[in-house]
Amino acid sequence: MMRQWWADARMGFARACVVAGVVMLVPAVWAVAVALWLWWGGSPWTWIAPFAWAAIGTFALSRPVCRMTRSLVEKWTGAVIPPGYRQAAPITQMATGYWWNGFSYERTRRDALMDQRMRLRWRDPAVWRDLRFTMIAPLTAGVAAAVPPAGLVAAVLGFATSSPLVGVLGLVVAVVAAPYAWRPAVPVAVRLLRPTPAMALADRVDELTSQRADATVAQAAEIRRIERDLHDGAQARLVALGLSLATAEKLMQTDPDRARALLRDARAGAATSLNELRELVRGINPPVLTERGLVDAVRAFALDSPLETTVSADGRLRLEPPIESAVYFGVAELMTNAVKHAHATRARISIAGDETGVVVEVEDDGRGGAGVRAGGGLDGLRRRLAVFDGTLEVTSPEGGPTRVRMVVPCESL
Repeated sequence: MMRQWWADARMGFARACVVAGVVMLVPAVWAVAVALWLWWGGSPWTWIAPFAWAAIGTFALSRPVCRMTRSLVEKWTGAVIPPGYRQAAPITQMATGYWWNGFSYERTRRDALMDQRMRLRWRDPAVWRDLRFTMIAPLTAGVAAAVPPAGLVAAVLGFATSSPLVGVLGLVVAVVAAPYAWRPAVPVAVRLLRPTPAMALADRVDELTSQRADATVAQAAEIRRIERDLHDGAQARLVALGLSLATAEKLMQTDPDRARALLRDARAGAATSLNELRELVRGINPPVLTERGLVDAVRAFALDSPLETTVSADGRLRLEPPIESAVYFGVAELMTNAVKHAHATRARISIAGDETGVVVEVEDDGRGGAGVRAGGGLDGLRRRLAVFDGTLEVTSPEGGPTRVRMVVPCESL
């Protein structure tokens, strides 16, 4: 029992010193500012420079202090405190020519980037929440955490100045308070650093606004792709088919053999146009997905894939059509990445559903190194799933394998 007490005391003393050192950084900056002001004579005209630097230091240190506090609380207690900082949305050019930065539309990319930085820096409620924590934590968690170090200092000074009573009292305070002095930092951090309901609501509004912009961009890109495929493929072939039929009609009486050759070419062109239209329709929404559902559509895609693919799934799973479409094209993109970028030879697809949603896992034996990068394909997939409150988790160490997990909350039919 005594051994455990001393172990807890040593650990608590170390944690108390760490907490005091972290939360007292900002008060230390202001103490230096006051010392400089007094050193310069305390003149009202000389307070501007030190206190201006102190204010700048407070803004600069507030976020690192809060991040270190969250990390310590999670490491020591397992309690995860969400940071709640607003993330910079990708700068996207809309079909109208304006640039969307997650907050507003701007005429140029530079203006959109500058406006985004200013809004994130000054209008993020998390910035003021961090400042509030750096002002309150030293008076609560900081004072409590400073008791064991202060007791140890008093003990050292007491014994050094031949005041054994002070030394003994300081040592007792340090030892008794050590296991508990760091603990007030946990409720203070949880209370002051977690996102408020208003912040969570604002983040949700920003997320939905960003998703609306993403949907607009994706819709415009899909329309342009369909127009391009129709213009360059089936439309051109149908125009050529009409000209061939008109020529064959004129040659039917004068040159029947040439007319028959043109009709054969026209029939081949019609078959090619039909195949191109089928491929175009399949790119919009595969017929097997509409008729048979997600599982059979993924199995059909796996049969056409150059990878050796195994699919394990619940064949009875049926979801809402928009969700099925999003998950299907997500699987298709992951398989394409496995072939194109990872140079994989085998893949495994798992589809499972329960009362909370659908979970899809795609694993390949490629070279790995994949990640969600801003503006990349996986980032676009993450945003598409976020429309349905879905999540994307990527595990891809160098050398492979790559595992991607898509989770979409929904109700199966």
